[in-house]
Amino acid sequence: MKWASVLECMEGRSTQSPESNWGQALESLADRLEEQLGGKPDLLLAFISPDYKKYFEEIIASLRQRLGAAALIGCSAGGIVGGGQEVEQQSALSLTGAILPGVAIKTFHITNDSLPDLDDAPGSWEKLMQVENSAQPSFILLCDPFSFKVDSFIQGLDYAYPRLVKIGGLASGGHKAGENRLICNDKVYRSGLVGVALSGNIEVDSVVAQGCRAIGKPSRVTKCDRNLLYELDGKPAVNVLREAIERLSDSEQRLAKDAIFLGVAMNEFQDKFVDGDFLVRNIFGIEPMSGALLVGEVLRSERTVQFHLRDSATSRDDLRTMLKRYVDKSGSSARGALLFSCLGRGQHLYGRTNHDSDCCRDFLGDIAIGGFFCNGEIGPVGNSTFLHGYTSSFGIFKEKE
Repeated sequence: MKWASVLECMEGRSTQSPESNWGQALESLADRLEEQLGGKPDLLLAFISPDYKKYFEEIIASLRQRLGAAALIGCSAGGIVGGGQEVEQQSALSLTGAILPGVAIKTFHITNDSLPDLDDAPGSWEKLMQVENSAQPSFILLCDPFSFKVDSFIQGLDYAYPRLVKIGGLASGGHKAGENRLICNDKVYRSGLVGVALSGNIEVDSVVAQGCRAIGKPSRVTKCDRNLLYELDGKPAVNVLREAIERLSDSEQRLAKDAIFLGVAMNEFQDKFVDGDFLVRNIFGIEPMSGALLVGEVLRSERTVQFHLRDSATSRDDLRTMLKRYVDKSGSSARGALLFSCLGRGQHLYGRTNHDSDCCRDFLGDIAIGGFFCNGEIGPVGNSTFLHGYTSSFGIFKEKE
């Protein structure tokens, strides 16, 4: 198994036309990728700035002709990751390729019309994905945020393929339906979801860093109605939140005005909770009639929750904690990684480029890292897969031992 990733930033290129601009860049990328791999890839992922969306069909045709990858997926991206670099607010293209001996690769494009009902048997989902659970596949998923029921889809995948890794992100750069692009082999789509299932001699691990730290103490939901949170431990939830904020420093209290969240525990049977044990969700505000907190998650009574705070230092520490925890448990034999990071991270959060890629290499070594900045990130917390915000979701690839 061998992975490689290359990136070409298009800013400052002096060319005569947009066509020659991407054409020259693509030729350079293909040459470098093939040189690093020592051959043509079995799997190729392409992430392309939306500035080039009118040329996507030509770009993909050129890629297929030049590299001949057996499987190709990709999407438009408002920020590009490749070769361990992160390019934001500039035009860029990146290619990430892998030579995968002994790995079965199945690509797919899915629309809402083809989704089974959530109460259908797992076999309906296996038929849709054209891969059986017995193959123990892992999935890379790229989705249009405006046209696809991604929450229902990943819920169905978890039902049919429990405890198997699903990672990915929502295409970015477009601002309304039809503006994003999805790539699957020699086709370019404006809606739905594309992806790839990988099975055989490959192990896909995940690291999901939500960038938050807990404040206050864990509480039990004692009154709620779907995403309205009324009471915690028998007290008004807004009062519990106010008490947690009052214990913070002055600077943290100012931060809490815009960066306070609710974490929902994924395992109710733990005696002690640490960072990473919670699914972090937005608090949108206070429902004026009842005083309930409006939360970005459907809640259930008796669930354990805890308020969380996010800032750059917390996000930095959380990512390093998650990666260290992964390496301590699984070792550092990774061959490549994909990074699906929120558009709200990067320079906007850290004040510098390449933060998450550099952090990944600090723990996993000088491996190939590709990916993009997303409109939403897909990855597991506990044993279930979720769509996240403000998160970095890594897929880490290695051979089976």
